[in-house]
Amino acid sequence: MRGWVAGILIFLAAAAQGGEVRIKDLVDFEGVRGNDLVGYGLVVGLNGTGDGLRNAPFTEEIMTSILERLGVNVTGEQFRPKNVAAVLVTAELPPFARSGSRIDVTVSAIGDAKSLLGGTLVMTPLNAADGLIYAVGQGTIIAGGVSVEGAGAKEVRGVPTAGVIPGGARVEREVPFDFRAMTRIRLALRTPDFTTAARIEETVNAAFGHPVAVMTDPGTVELDVAATGVASPAHALQLIETLRVEPEIAARVVVDQRSGTIVMGEDVQLSRVAVSQGNLTLRIEEAPLVVQPNPFAKGETIVVPRTRASISNEPGIGLAEVPGGTTLSEVVAGLNALGVSPRDMIDILKTIKAAGALHAELIVR
Repeated sequence: MRGWVAGILIFLAAAAQGGEVRIKDLVDFEGVRGNDLVGYGLVVGLNGTGDGLRNAPFTEEIMTSILERLGVNVTGEQFRPKNVAAVLVTAELPPFARSGSRIDVTVSAIGDAKSLLGGTLVMTPLNAADGLIYAVGQGTIIAGGVSVEGAGAKEVRGVPTAGVIPGGARVEREVPFDFRAMTRIRLALRTPDFTTAARIEETVNAAFGHPVAVMTDPGTVELDVAATGVASPAHALQLIETLRVEPEIAARVVVDQRSGTIVMGEDVQLSRVAVSQGNLTLRIEEAPLVVQPNPFAKGETIVVPRTRASISNEPGIGLAEVPGGTTLSEVVAGLNALGVSPRDMIDILKTIKAAGALHAELIVR
């Protein structure tokens, strides 16, 4: 188990080591972005797993509204079907999406529906932050789980109250944006870093043979489209997005306390430090004893408490010295040599950081 943990740590660290990466995987280009869409709609065709209309009156309201738009007058009628559910529909409008193209949508129940499996989303307008309708969603839902229930048992796998509709919305309005008119484009680094931004600037300028890009801050490199001499901003980005740059990775240790996962960056180092680890176990056992009177004797049954308490201190591992200037592989080997579990490793890393011997950013999730 300990060898397996060390192997996982080394593998993850090796995967995170520096290497040349395409510029398009390091930055976001100004103007090339998506837009979030949201809508409120109705799912029909459920097999008795829809909203209880007494608990979700908004479902009845939207159902009435849709039927009246279709010419069906239900005013004053009492109907309580169990095969409909009110849902929120979300989607992302990709950059440069054109009218008529299709996008995926996600459907999530907002009432007390038990499952959306097999349901069909009725035509739902999808609005952006400006309140305008940019797409319309409709189609059969692919639910992400299943729920079965009997008289005395219930089993749920996954999330049956949410699902997706691949290509379930058609774009009806385009985002007004003239990309061709841009004369300067900013490249926004997803992980701001002075060294990485400087390397992007150098690589782009070297590709064109003269200065066309300049680093304005650790998170931005500005590209002068006119200086590139190409036909349009799209051609300029096409030329630079596949250029490769080696990003500078900060020394960082990320730990997840819930799963016991530990991921370390390449440049994590330790100063000289001694580490010891041991466990203190407190155990309390309750074994109450029932005492009854003799047959035909006067008396009452009582419960006599009996408690066993013990404290045990497991043998420690002693002090293990980690020399100064230790590299990542040596950190992993040293922790593994201590014979501790991943969760104990997390506690050790926290303590080493508090002692000032861990030269990396420690992120605990």
